[in-house]
Amino acid sequence: MEFSSKLLENAVNEMSQLPGIGKRTALRLVLHLLKQPKEQTHSLSRHLLQMRDNINFCENCHNISDTKRCEICANPNRLERIVCVVEDIRDVMAIENTSQYRGHYHVLGGKISPMDGIGPGELTINSLVEKVKSGAIDEIIFALSSTMEGDTTNFYIFKQLEGLNVITTTIARGISVGDELEYADEVTLGRSILNRIPFENSLKNS
Repeated sequence: MEFSSKLLENAVNEMSQLPGIGKRTALRLVLHLLKQPKEQTHSLSRHLLQMRDNINFCENCHNISDTKRCEICANPNRLERIVCVVEDIRDVMAIENTSQYRGHYHVLGGKISPMDGIGPGELTINSLVEKVKSGAIDEIIFALSSTMEGDTTNFYIFKQLEGLNVITTTIARGISVGDELEYADEVTLGRSILNRIPFENSLKNS
């Protein structure tokens, strides 16, 4: 792809590093920005910088937050002794949209995937285990995507929690095998949370 401007080329190259954005899409987006008032592009740049420089991860659940403790963990009406384990913030948002869950979350930051170089040490599994050991949690709900990586991560955490005084459940398989949680419809996901089953039962059925 030939560019008449090095500035344009640099912008397109940076934009194309975003997931799902190829060079042609990046060029279309950059040209769109050029057509907009400068103030709009400056506003976009300013908000992206503010997000990158000032955003926090909740000290309790590792959710993305504007403060040290996210709104969910800071809410006294939430059931803090029930913790739903999810991959990332998109899954938190998906479950919250169902209005069927009133507990806390624990965001792992990914799934165990040796092919991608992601092992247990790259995830927030240790802090979850420590919370369980402290006696602060009564129930762990596994709500990872029903993929091989999700099931592997669930099983790994389950083995880490063996012998500890905590109930482990998993969302019901209203979510199709191989589906990502964030794409499930709200009704199906809500029912899967409400109809969760003991994790041991899911091992027998797999």
